[in-house]
Amino acid sequence: MKEKETVKKIIENVGGKENIKKAWHCMTRLRFDLYDDSLIKHDQVKQLKAVIGEQLQSDQYQIIIGTNVQNYYAVLAEELGIDGEPEDDKETTKKKGPFSRLLDVVSGVFGPIVPAIAGAGMIKGIIAGLIALKVLSAETETVKILDLISSGVFYFLPFFLAASAAKIFKTNQYLAIAIAGGFMYPTLIDAAKLGEISQFHFIGLPLPVYNYSGTVIPTILSVWALSHIYKWVDRYMPSILKTVFTPTVTLFIAIPFALIVTGPVGEYVGEGIGFIVQTLFDISPILAGVVMGGTRPIEIVFGMHHAITPIALQNFADKGYDMLMPMMFMTNMAIAGATFAMFFKAKSKTEKSIIFSAVISAVLGITEPALFGVLIKNRKAFIACSIGSALASTFFATMGVRIYGYILSSIVSLVAYVGPYFPYALIGIAIAIGGSFALTFILVKKASQNASQEDQFVEKIG
Repeated sequence: MKEKETVKKIIENVGGKENIKKAWHCMTRLRFDLYDDSLIKHDQVKQLKAVIGEQLQSDQYQIIIGTNVQNYYAVLAEELGIDGEPEDDKETTKKKGPFSRLLDVVSGVFGPIVPAIAGAGMIKGIIAGLIALKVLSAETETVKILDLISSGVFYFLPFFLAASAAKIFKTNQYLAIAIAGGFMYPTLIDAAKLGEISQFHFIGLPLPVYNYSGTVIPTILSVWALSHIYKWVDRYMPSILKTVFTPTVTLFIAIPFALIVTGPVGEYVGEGIGFIVQTLFDISPILAGVVMGGTRPIEIVFGMHHAITPIALQNFADKGYDMLMPMMFMTNMAIAGATFAMFFKAKSKTEKSIIFSAVISAVLGITEPALFGVLIKNRKAFIACSIGSALASTFFATMGVRIYGYILSSIVSLVAYVGPYFPYALIGIAIAIGGSFALTFILVKKASQNASQEDQFVEKIG
């Protein structure tokens, strides 16, 4: 079994089981929180056949596997004896900064639920396209059921986030889901939709009324608060009463605290982030396109791209649309274009086959094989890809292209743009693919002339 052999070598080369504090995965990467990063044998990990790339970023060790990462994680979990929630009873001398901890939280919370979000988002995009093309009528029962399939994940997103966040914050998963239940209870949701009252009162304290369906930050903050409340209650609860009264007292404190404090604070934070992003667009669409599009490939390389996901989801919840995801779409198309140009620079059939496979993967929304397997090995190709992404994203920002539901950033998501923005989407794809392809083709010379330069670049990234 190739996965088992590879996983055993990965464990050995990261310092053994005893050096792994926590392990999880996203769509393409195995992610590790290690006790001692100096024990990592980078060269040995890179040489493993299944590994596309690896890096230590913000105290988080990432091994890029590809779209079949879940198969490897299943074996890893079995080898480590974990069920997605490894024990943490060992002290570590490594102190992480705020950014490192934030990256761990965001990637850890969203990584496991991305398949549900991506699958539902793709269905939502296809439905929107078929309705816009008048293939389906929005009034039919078939469309209503399809909408149920696609919208359920986003409407009840707090439940998904609560279950995932509970593992990150090491608290009871079912109490965390109960917090989400408090946010999603009809008494609160219906009052928010009607808009007739702005707040309830609980033992004399004001409880703001918000519609928390589809929101992100309030749930994550509230589960974090729950983890501390649970520990505090459990510490002072007599042993004989813990089984019944620890969860009772915890819920009695945690849910009102979530509804009165962390929920509203999360709403304010989400609105603040949305305001900052919108201000960037208002100041200059060109600036927004250059910043968001030009830096996106770098974000993906360093595993920071998940940080945009909660912002996009919050935009959908607050405004009903988002302008960041279309830029992510352009970045993926630019990566595909630059990688395709490298196909014509390759000499051997084997290399061409690997590159072409990476191109197809990038077009379908999975960019790590192209970035780590092809572009990151050549500085000029990577720069050309970033420029192409910035150009296409700037065009999108200038034209005000937006999307009304989360969808995987792949060529298939084009159906979600059917309507007023469809011509712009086609032009954007042409700019992204064509621009990055042309720049890469012009800038990159023969492979033999760039070999030493590529090796130096890989060493810097690694």
